[in-house]
Amino acid sequence: MLRLIVILAVVSIGCRMIFGKWPWDYLRPASTRGQALFRARKLLGVGARADRGEIIAAHKRLVAMVHPDRGGTSDQVHEANAARDLLLDDLPDQH
Repeated sequence: MLRLIVILAVVSIGCRMIFGKWPWDYLRPASTRGQALFRARKLLGVGARADRGEIIAAHKRLVAMVHPDRGGTSDQVHEANAARDLLLDDLPDQH
């Protein structure tokens, strides 16, 4: 039993040193904002390190596809706008 506890402690400390998180941190669900950012990036098709120009270009491409004049709906345009705004708000200030 003591051997199992020592092994778990070593694995936990190793996980913390290698990945920067404790093993039980992986069991927690992502924050609501984190989930919203993930969905917004997925919708626009940009990566986590996308800059302002990439986000705006991806938004323009998406809106061109889902615009009501092209068979889309206004709800899809509103969703694209919300995703763009969320991602732009999440960018670090570049003053």
